[in-house]
Amino acid sequence: MENVPLQVLTVPTAPYPDQRPGTSGLRKKVYVFQSKRNYLHNFIQSILSSIDLPDRQGATLVVGGDGRFFNRPAIGVIVQMAAANGIGRLIIGHHGIMSTPAVSCVIRKYKAIGGIILTASHNPGGPSGDFGIKFNTAAGAPAKEEVTSKIYQISRTIEEFAICPGLCVDLKTLGKQAFDLENKFKPFTVEIVDPVESYANLLRNIFDFAALKELLSGENHISIRLDAMHGALGPYVKRILCEELGCPANSAINCVPLEDFGGQPPDPNLMYAADLVDSMRDGQYDFGAAFDGDGRNLRPRFQITVCHGFFVTPSDSVAVIADNIFCIPYFQHTGVRGFARSMPTSTALDRVAKATKIELHETPTGWRFFGNLMDAGKLSLCGEENFGTGGDHIREKDGLWAVLAWLSIIATRRQSVEDILKEHWLKYGRNYFTRYDYENVDIDAACDMMEDLEILISDKSFVKQRFAVEDKIYQVEKADNFEYTDPVDSTITRNQGLRIIFSDGSRIIYRLGGTAAEGATVRIYIDSYERKLIFEDTQVILAPLATIALKISQLHHRTSRNGPSLIT
Repeated sequence: MENVPLQVLTVPTAPYPDQRPGTSGLRKKVYVFQSKRNYLHNFIQSILSSIDLPDRQGATLVVGGDGRFFNRPAIGVIVQMAAANGIGRLIIGHHGIMSTPAVSCVIRKYKAIGGIILTASHNPGGPSGDFGIKFNTAAGAPAKEEVTSKIYQISRTIEEFAICPGLCVDLKTLGKQAFDLENKFKPFTVEIVDPVESYANLLRNIFDFAALKELLSGENHISIRLDAMHGALGPYVKRILCEELGCPANSAINCVPLEDFGGQPPDPNLMYAADLVDSMRDGQYDFGAAFDGDGRNLRPRFQITVCHGFFVTPSDSVAVIADNIFCIPYFQHTGVRGFARSMPTSTALDRVAKATKIELHETPTGWRFFGNLMDAGKLSLCGEENFGTGGDHIREKDGLWAVLAWLSIIATRRQSVEDILKEHWLKYGRNYFTRYDYENVDIDAACDMMEDLEILISDKSFVKQRFAVEDKIYQVEKADNFEYTDPVDSTITRNQGLRIIFSDGSRIIYRLGGTAAEGATVRIYIDSYERKLIFEDTQVILAPLATIALKISQLHHRTSRNGPSLIT
């Protein structure tokens, strides 16, 4: 009996008003995708419809996720809808899992029109957790605002979606699968790929793997500890660090991806990466790092004495990499075109840029701004306040790349992280930096507070005001709502965070976070610069500025919150 081509259906639907993608795509509770009729279908159709039909017909699309709950059912729907919407080939990670940096790599390698990534990053997983969908474009970068706005507008007026309900793909078997669809001249193909290999090949062309292997498994090797937190990066850590670079198997923990990430959020902060922190304190390891669910962010903790661990801030991390960038062979060949940081990130990188006479860009939060600069040849290294760090090898933040960058510096300088950091601070001074997150705040209360705060700081009388806390006095030099003009295409991005900059360079920044599945997240960033080295706890140093930040915003009163949900 001949195979009958699979039927393509057009299914009527009704729009939902809440499908506006944020800086990291659309994030909602799992039950929203499960319980609301066609909620997932609507958003996938909106993504596909945002690509002009001639561009998507026969084109390649990459699909991967962090392995969280609902990942596989969602991929099943994406396959059926991509086929029905004219996509010619899908490249999908084995078992549906592929880290976000690897998706960017694969998009660029295969010249795909883009990729759909199923992740909610550091948000909790499992049936009661969060689920997310983001779209990366042909450059491998998160979609720009004009694209996400188009997706949102389509989602508000959608009336139907196309689907091939009889198409079922096997995510467990590597290789190609072909399907005949009615009204298609060529078979629709799905290729299940090893999610690690293409990305590993890219890293081999960036770093000196021989030197790294000597550092990690040679005669005088250091000991490291990496925690994948049961996210997508586990297989990458095992394959690259353990199998290829020779780290002992027990150097990598929590490397099996789980739908609920082992019962805790895949958020590599000091609370959820407690196992890593404890193992660093007892002196067994010289270097430790934990990764979030999709492998974009890391938080490193490095051992400096047998009695306590030493936490490296995101701003120090990118600044040290910048100052030692030629320890990485890739940059010896390409040169350095520019540095960039997101506005809330501390100004530690600025000092390196000034000393090295390399142009620095200050952008809004969101990797798409970095991607635009990279595509224009203006940027080589960048970092965000949440430990997102990366180079121009792809168009995403890249946690494993950042680890290998640090290890390359250690291998070249043959110093401990403690000595590298101390020398950096002696050379440039030190930025003390922290972030307070107030999560699940009532959205109306948060917006009202931010509106009133903007009115307050925009008044001309606010500039030159002095605030005294104990023996510290801070005078306001500048206050505004951060606005960014892209040097590539001159687009203007407004309302990116309220800034209060003091005459000594200290800063207080307020932002509403865009990654929560429900409620609002109010974030306060505090950045203080000290030219003279002070070995004091960061929270103690920043306490006066924290007091001022709460006094100015009246946050506790306005949001009925007595303290932050998280301090990083």
